Amino acid sequence: MKKYDLLIIGSGPGGYVAAIRASQLGMQVGVVEKAELGGVCLNWGCIPAKALLKSAQVFDYIKHAETYGIKIDGKVVPDFPKIIERSRTVADGMSRGIQFLFRKNKIDTLVGTGKLLDQKTVEVTHDGKTEKYTAGHIILATGSRSKELPNLKQDGKKIIGYRKAMTLEKQPESMVVVGSGAIGSEFASFYNSLGTRVTLVEFLPHLVPLEDEEVSKQLERSFKKAGIKVMVSSSVESVDTSGEKCKVRIKTKKGMVEEEADVVLSAVGIAPNLENLGLEELGIQVENGKIKVDPWYQTNIPGIYAIGDIVPGPALAHVASAEGITCVEKIAGKNPQPVDYNNIPACTYTAPEIASVGYTEKAAVEAGYEIRVGKFPFTASGKASAAGNKDGFVKLVFDAKYGELLGAHMVGDNVTEMIAEIVVARKLETTGHEIIKSIHPHPTMSEAVMEAAAAAYGEVIHL
Repeated sequence: MKKYDLLIIGSGPGGYVAAIRASQLGMQVGVVEKAELGGVCLNWGCIPAKALLKSAQVFDYIKHAETYGIKIDGKVVPDFPKIIERSRTVADGMSRGIQFLFRKNKIDTLVGTGKLLDQKTVEVTHDGKTEKYTAGHIILATGSRSKELPNLKQDGKKIIGYRKAMTLEKQPESMVVVGSGAIGSEFASFYNSLGTRVTLVEFLPHLVPLEDEEVSKQLERSFKKAGIKVMVSSSVESVDTSGEKCKVRIKTKKGMVEEEADVVLSAVGIAPNLENLGLEELGIQVENGKIKVDPWYQTNIPGIYAIGDIVPGPALAHVASAEGITCVEKIAGKNPQPVDYNNIPACTYTAPEIASVGYTEKAAVEAGYEIRVGKFPFTASGKASAAGNKDGFVKLVFDAKYGELLGAHMVGDNVTEMIAEIVVARKLETTGHEIIKSIHPHPTMSEAVMEAAAAAYGEVIHL
């Protein structure tokens, strides 16, 4: 039995990052992976989805080329199989990149399905054969999968999840997307941009329901303007797949309606991969469907840790990575700071994009803060006007008493590249006045951050 300092089950953004950091700290590391290195994010989530959305953006630019003074002769149509192929090529390249990093850092890849036998031993099964490995420490980083509702069982053909949505053989003429979180909204945006008739159904009163309500309303306006049929406060009751088309029965505030579509995409959330890990046999505590851990991600069993989508907290790639680094640094005897879950940025790569961090306006009031709110629309931005897309705004929420930046909420072009400024500002406990006096380059979209801060204090110039 080969012995490691650290064994990690799962090679997604939590597992592979933890492995590399552990190797940097002098540990001998083995990573158990049953599929592609990089996990769902690199192979079936974050990265290939962004490749699809980039193709849709390029097509959208071409469709509106005359707006920018460019005339295109002849019909321009999306080559759907080529778009899918490019996305898969990007994902494969990223996975090969992880292979290179593992070789560089002398990390062993143990191919197969991992299961805990005791607090020091992992059994790896591959092609009917099993091997046992021991380690001083074991991290579970098994990620998550698409959640299935009882009345929305995925058959991989007419009712699909996000994996199949990335690899459809041909572009559907029509699609019903159930759920308007990041996954549902991004796919709605992608397929609509290519010409699919998209209906987006959300159970709650607003799209992207975790976002600030003003952001949600802006996305709904932008989606409707783009041709997406938006149905909020609605639920899919049943889907009849017996005919050529899916017949989708949807309960709305006004009663029952029926939509027809070639495909139904279920994007109602994710389920953590906790099955067949040996949790029950070892007595590892699970609470509300997630593994219970301390601030350093150790379970109730000493030497066994868990990170990422299988523990409480936002199910985001960058969160899993931060948790993995914190976990291994603690194992190595360092003194890391615990992850600050109130300063986690969230990004949705729709058209327009969404980015946010910290308190929403409503949450800040509910938490007892007296607040100042500053908002700057991209209609007043020179860069947004030059770029040809003025939808959206930057909204900042401050504590009125001390000027602390409580939260930021952005919707518009490229805002996912702007949110990191706010994350760093909040980490450094920057005040509103310090943001106002920090000179932002002109013309940029990021000027809107300075202007929104100025708006909160009645000093805005360009509005």
